[in-house]
Amino acid sequence: MAKLTKDEFISSLKEMTILEVKELVDAMKEEFGIDPTAVAVAAAPAEAKEEGPSTKTVVLKSAGGNKIAVIKIIKELTGLGLVEAKALADKGGNIKENIPAADAESIKAQLTEAGAEVELA
Repeated sequence: MAKLTKDEFISSLKEMTILEVKELVDAMKEEFGIDPTAVAVAAAPAEAKEEGPSTKTVVLKSAGGNKIAVIKIIKELTGLGLVEAKALADKGGNIKENIPAADAESIKAQLTEAGAEVELA
């Protein structure tokens, strides 16, 4: 099997959906026993020179048309049970509070891709 260069790997990542990237990260965790997101989060503060607040709150405005997918994501992100995740999807509200801005953007992208209406506060 041919070895991928860094540029080829990044190029293939750009073509993936958020869900496919998440599955790749999960497979890396399982295969190598490491969490690649921890490395990215640890490196982000040194690289980031963003203006504005460093923490954000992910607020669900509406679950949209594909509520089941949104409930699954909420359940996975929050650790809530199915009933609690469904209630949050029905009513809306804070999904995660005071988390790093990069994590908030990632969560927003996951929920938006599933059809939810999300804002960052």
